Amino acid sequence: MDYVHYSVMRNEVFAYLVPPEQGQAVMVDCTCGEGGHTHMMLSSYPNLSVIGLDRDSVIQQKAIKRMEPFGQRFTPRNIWFDDFFATCAEEQYDLILFDLGISSFHYEESERGFSFRKDEELDMRLDKNAPISAYDVVNGYQEQRLADVIYQFGEERYSRRIASAIVQHRKTAKINSSEELASIIYKSVPPNYRYGHIHPATRTFQAIRIEVNRELDRIEPALRGAVKALKSGGRLAVISFHSLEDRKVKWLFKELADQDEPQIRILTKKPLVPSEQEREENPASRSAKLRVVEKL
Repeated sequence: MDYVHYSVMRNEVFAYLVPPEQGQAVMVDCTCGEGGHTHMMLSSYPNLSVIGLDRDSVIQQKAIKRMEPFGQRFTPRNIWFDDFFATCAEEQYDLILFDLGISSFHYEESERGFSFRKDEELDMRLDKNAPISAYDVVNGYQEQRLADVIYQFGEERYSRRIASAIVQHRKTAKINSSEELASIIYKSVPPNYRYGHIHPATRTFQAIRIEVNRELDRIEPALRGAVKALKSGGRLAVISFHSLEDRKVKWLFKELADQDEPQIRILTKKPLVPSEQEREENPASRSAKLRVVEKL
């Protein structure tokens, strides 16, 4: 089985997430995907077991196959990470990892319209049973709501122009594919914006994906639950890929560390970023930031 995702900041994760030497340790990989980080940890620590969470049942099958050599040391759970921690008992895990980025699998193999460079059905759901897809957002949201989504979740300065163009187009025909949506966005923005360092559809596609999967809504409750579920001395690491995610992580960690009775100690005063070598080998990692805390 082929694996297309490059797990970012592996060396930094490995340096900070070290299980206790004595006894059996348990780690939760909250965004297991194809299992790159999980495979690294299971290969390195014979006394470690990993619970691998992922809401996408298709990509999870790739992780299950990959972890077969580790037997019962790997336990897959097909669940959103915020739902998992909502029912967790306190102080039972040694290590917890969140890698909030979307896997390369979703862009390259899922055929769900995540990439503006492919001609695929507009879907973007990580949970294929979720009630709202990208098609519903693009074809059903009122213009003002659509503009707000694009601006708030994509930080797109031409959000109003893009939303207006989408609404005008759908008056004559539904927008069915990722390629069609990307073309509408491309034509709606000023000519000089079309040739910047990123494709003009990048931020809008990000915004729609975040809206469909409620990605930002899940971060804070999941992290609060994860801190409670950590054992004393346990460590929690979060890799984020854009400022909207990182701000939520940063301010929640600050809140929990600055209380009269602090719950955590922040181990990375400034977020760690990929090395120059990693950025060259995997350009998609260039925006990654890693923050790590320890449970008091």
